[in-house]
Amino acid sequence: MPRLFVYFAEANLKSEPEKSILQKQFKIMQRRLWNGITIPSSIAVLIFGGSLLQNFMPITNHPWLVLKLVFVAGLYGYFLFLHKIFKQQQEDIISYSPMKLRVINEISTIFLFAIVFLVIMKNVMNMIYGLSALVGLILILMIAIKIYKNIREK
Repeated sequence: MPRLFVYFAEANLKSEPEKSILQKQFKIMQRRLWNGITIPSSIAVLIFGGSLLQNFMPITNHPWLVLKLVFVAGLYGYFLFLHKIFKQQQEDIISYSPMKLRVINEISTIFLFAIVFLVIMKNVMNMIYGLSALVGLILILMIAIKIYKNIREK
């Protein structure tokens, strides 16, 4: 979804009629993705993920799960943030530059990496290594975004 936000914002830099044509198409694609995949998927995660919690009661006996739930809550916060951007772009409001939207696009990668890693590495020592790897991933993503920006500007 954030990639479509990037394309929509970049289309705003084009001249007419290309700008209008592209933005109209991206708005259609955004609506289809948001309503057809993003919202149903978020609901499915709540239902199926919530039903799995009963297997781990009490959750305080599973510190990895508590941390995972914190990341899942963060991912839902990200989802709500994306919904705000979605609504704005549907009304032709562009609040973020294409570069900022590229960074926003990578946030889900960080959350998903952390969530999956916590499931695989459940003990505390592995969680410390995992969080260190997560910080490393964030740094690599930020460097890659900076390099990509420099390449695009040339």
